[in-house]
Amino acid sequence: SHYDLIHAETFYMMPNIPPTNTPIILAEQTIEYLGYQDYMKKANLLLRPILAIDVMKIKYWERKFWNKADKLITMSEDDKQFIEHELHRKLNISVVANGVDLDFFSKTKKSLPKDPTVLFVGTFKWLPNIEAVDEIINKIWPKIIKALPTAKLKIVGFSPTSKIKSYAQDASIEVLGGIDDIRDAFAAAHVLLAPIRSGKGTRYKVLEAMVTGTPVVATNLAVEGMGLVPGEHVLTADTATSLAKKTAELLTDTPLQNKMAKTSIKFVHKHFSWDTIAKDLDGVYKEFL
Repeated sequence: SHYDLIHAETFYMMPNIPPTNTPIILAEQTIEYLGYQDYMKKANLLLRPILAIDVMKIKYWERKFWNKADKLITMSEDDKQFIEHELHRKLNISVVANGVDLDFFSKTKKSLPKDPTVLFVGTFKWLPNIEAVDEIINKIWPKIIKALPTAKLKIVGFSPTSKIKSYAQDASIEVLGGIDDIRDAFAAAHVLLAPIRSGKGTRYKVLEAMVTGTPVVATNLAVEGMGLVPGEHVLTADTATSLAKKTAELLTDTPLQNKMAKTSIKFVHKHFSWDTIAKDLDGVYKEFL
């Protein structure tokens, strides 16, 4: 069969494409090796040399396929600039943001519990999410509990490690793993906490929380490239102490929660709807057709 164009979603798909003259578009959801590189730098000294080899392999193949593709798609301008800086040259790159299923998430009906509830969402096959939960448990949550003794933490995401599961031994913490309908988690959360410190790409959890009217507290990296205004759409901080302080303050400030919910919903509908993004992607395809 003849194809006019091949769209590869992440560089992991590129080895499956046989030699061809058909133009290839490679969409990079994140800069994969960065997440592993940051994790490696913080790992046990004995493990670092082994992890470093894996990082070098991922970096080699990722860069190789950036060069091989006829066009790249990144999720943000920051990612585009990073790739060009890495390769020391301009590439044919278009920015097509990630989006949210507005129809699906807009149907979320908030049913908040009496106790102030913090939510973390993320698959634990991605190392930065494991790193984030470890920081919440060890550095952030103790400070929140000290300020708000009745607070609860819910950890949601597929493939939780045994270590993450063990955090549920604390009565204030619930590890749910993967759930059938993620809207149920957002419906019962006062705040989403996202202390992401490594990797690139768009954090779906932030956009999904915003469109469900769940206020977000996050590191600046977690909301990088989204165009969010700190204090209006999201609260940002980059130390465990500041993240804990802002989360605790937001949990006790219902008017601010309501204000952020309204501005966040409006922002996501304007900038991250599938209709808008589909038009952008269609424009990229038409460059080759």
